[in-house]
Amino acid sequence: MVGAIAQLFVFLLAGEALHRLSGLPVPGAVIGMVLLVIWLASVRGDRARLESVSSWLTAHLSVMFVPAAVGIMEEGGVFARFGTALVVATTVSTLLTIVVTALVMRWALARFAPTEAAE
Repeated sequence: MVGAIAQLFVFLLAGEALHRLSGLPVPGAVIGMVLLVIWLASVRGDRARLESVSSWLTAHLSVMFVPAAVGIMEEGGVFARFGTALVVATTVSTLLTIVVTALVMRWALARFAPTEAAE
């Protein structure tokens, strides 16, 4: 379990390092998450420990919002400059996601739902 937590922190650290060295306008945690996804897609193996740690973290997700809120507060200048655009983009993308999810769900139910036998 400690190895899986260390693995998550290594990807977080790599993302933070890339963020600071390159000056990308993407948070280091997001870069680290993308690196983790790339690693998971390219390296096959036993991921049971990583899954158990991830399940535990997901179960305690509310605690994880504290660092995210601090990160948002550190980017106050960005929000002051682009706040309206960020709110509009977030609202539009959320609505679009809801609509696409509903359409895909309707299609999947129509396509894969068992048909009732006609009596």
